[in-house]
Amino acid sequence: MTREKRTPEGELKVHLLREGIVESQHQVRAVISDGRGRILASLGNPQIAIFARSCLKPFQALALLSTGTLERFHLSDRDLAIACGSHQGRLEQVRQVFNILWRSDVDPVLLKCPIPAGKHSPLEYNCSGKHAGMLAVCQQYKWPLETYLQRHHPVQRLILDRMADLLRMPAAEFIAAHDDCGAPTYLLQLGQLANLYAQLASSTNLEMERIVRAMTHHPDMVAGSGEFDTDLMCLTQGEIISKSGAEGLQCVGRLGEGMGLAVKVMDGSKRAKYAAAIYILQQMGWIGPAIAEQLADSYISLGEFKRLEVVGEVNFS
Repeated sequence: MTREKRTPEGELKVHLLREGIVESQHQVRAVISDGRGRILASLGNPQIAIFARSCLKPFQALALLSTGTLERFHLSDRDLAIACGSHQGRLEQVRQVFNILWRSDVDPVLLKCPIPAGKHSPLEYNCSGKHAGMLAVCQQYKWPLETYLQRHHPVQRLILDRMADLLRMPAAEFIAAHDDCGAPTYLLQLGQLANLYAQLASSTNLEMERIVRAMTHHPDMVAGSGEFDTDLMCLTQGEIISKSGAEGLQCVGRLGEGMGLAVKVMDGSKRAKYAAAIYILQQMGWIGPAIAEQLADSYISLGEFKRLEVVGEVNFS
């Protein structure tokens, strides 16, 4: 395999089949990058701009490590994993978020993420671990707690500066918008997002290696039972790191090889991104047929009459 070369732009589609007949289809874009930002394979334009959404969480959580907050408040890898996660609001996950706040002496009422429909507390919101981590960093530095989500707040500048360093571009060039939870998210090229996950998977940075260890050792905190990220990381036993994002976004890092995959379904379909990711991972040899089949049972077979079919091919040149 020659990494410097890249495939021509291709096309990948996910079809929803009802008793073998195409009912719907989704267009997919995907990029595979190495840690130096070289595009190894591309399905569609790797420069397409997308909001990174929850796929940014592992990089936002780096602030807990670079500031010494994790050690200062005696936080564990489980705390770090929930800060990287989009959890289900299960009791054990909510308790882990509360543990971050309790150890850092932050009142949960300061959480600015929404209260999920039918729930009673922002602790149950899927992004609450990320928010708790940001508040812990603010407490460490005695930064204002009430305004931690503002784009020019010191904790948000700290997070942005770190991402700017990783992508080797000025922080002033990043385009920001509010995510659904109220925190800033950033408009990135799909290839840049793949590059971030390649760096995360490269094991050349101690802080990112700690993030990887937390997520792969505690995948139940990253998503939860029956969720794609948790299932994939459990099945691959530390060989892959996985993080989903809203609007059809899925990112994966291949540990030990320093390669990252970013998948975007153009119409935002959740079902299609999982099918596309499984297909690409198997084509790349990152998962074998047995794991692909197990994942397919949950994410490709949609019932007695419906299933998903991926059309296209991923090749290295």
